[in-house]
Amino acid sequence: MALKQNMSDWAADLINSKERAAIPIMTHPGIEMIGKHVIDAVTDGTTHFEAIKAIASQYPTSAATIIMDLTVESEAFGCRINFGEHEVPSVMERLVHDFETVSNLKIPDMNSGRIQEYLKASRLAAENIADRPVFGGCIGPFSLAGRLFDMTEIMTAAIIEPETITLLLEKCTKLLLQYVLEMKKTGVNGIIIAEPAAGLLDETLCEEFSSKYVKLIVDATQDENFMVVLHNCGNTGHLTQSMVNTGAAGLHFGNRIDMLKVLQEVPSNILVMGNLDPVGVFKMSDAGQIKTITSNLLKATREYSNFVISSGCDTPPGVSQANVDAFFEAVNDFNYNNITSKQLTY
Repeated sequence: MALKQNMSDWAADLINSKERAAIPIMTHPGIEMIGKHVIDAVTDGTTHFEAIKAIASQYPTSAATIIMDLTVESEAFGCRINFGEHEVPSVMERLVHDFETVSNLKIPDMNSGRIQEYLKASRLAAENIADRPVFGGCIGPFSLAGRLFDMTEIMTAAIIEPETITLLLEKCTKLLLQYVLEMKKTGVNGIIIAEPAAGLLDETLCEEFSSKYVKLIVDATQDENFMVVLHNCGNTGHLTQSMVNTGAAGLHFGNRIDMLKVLQEVPSNILVMGNLDPVGVFKMSDAGQIKTITSNLLKATREYSNFVISSGCDTPPGVSQANVDAFFEAVNDFNYNNITSKQLTY
């Protein structure tokens, strides 16, 4: 069965540990390890789980994570989704465009689209990965609303017809809250809420159209046994406090941000995760470059015990196993040298 533990204690243990924890968001290498394709994992919960299990069996991650698929909830609402054999799914066209269409939008149930397949993957992972926490995943309210309304259009509508976007966000949040509660019932230890589109907003608009809705989910679901991690790879430094204001126990940042600046701004009892470029580093660099870049980030953040090294977002399809190996070799080398150097000072 899943690792049943107090997640507040788990976070405290990571912070107090002499070793640096590593929680890259990566399932796609696991898909390739089991000889499957992206479309197999995003449409079948059992295949999805097997990919998660492959990563957990091969690498010493401090937690297991599911795929960061930002189309599941959009499809549940009724959006048409483009599926590629080797590509991450994408929303094909907007579903709503004004107050009337938003008013008529029905909140889907948990049997809509692929929701049950993602709940199945989470349940199987929780039941079969017993040596570390398992994190489920969902999209954030504003990012979901942007996929339903169109990202370009929602940025304008948020200013000129905020009542329409507020109504849409209320409906999105109701679905997401229901989804997270169902995810919690599967036995996972927490959830990563992916809210990248909020990075397009300034701080005031982020509070109004993203953070306050994320906070509703956090307040209703997070407890000592269930941790919420908020991911916003669109934040370049202007929204860090807004992310903190959500109350999420963990914050996950993308590669566009200065991690040292983030660590100076975030309270030391909140886990701060990031931020190696999933494409530029994990996919496009060679193993030697990855070891160097990973090592440099670990050394730069050495003084901050609440830092957890991770990819800046979900690693894409096509990341080689050699590159993943190099990342973990760098983490292992850093931890060995860090512990050895501390022992020599006593």
